[in-house]
Amino acid sequence: MIALTDNATTKVAELITAEGDEGLALRVAVRPGGCSGFSYEMFFDSDRASDDIIKEYSGVKVVVDPSSAQLLTGATLDYKDGLMETGFSIDNPNAQSTCGCGQSFS
Repeated sequence: MIALTDNATTKVAELITAEGDEGLALRVAVRPGGCSGFSYEMFFDSDRASDDIIKEYSGVKVVVDPSSAQLLTGATLDYKDGLMETGFSIDNPNAQSTCGCGQSFS
């Protein structure tokens, strides 16, 4: 299961508040595709499947399907807001290689 840093948790909480639906959770998924074989997907979701894995970080719920969870074990979602980097990034120890954009891996 993916972990969230404090910065990521704060930013996701802000974005959920801006959406105006406190029932939303951050869904993180891994799908086939991208320039390196697999790509990350992140979106707000209110639907839950019976086999979804749900973890909560300071009130922010993160939902991952079982097949994605296997590829995200030990991964960390971070948020940076600086001059050189702004946005979410995933540090995944399961990725053998990543593309230049950081959105896909193999």
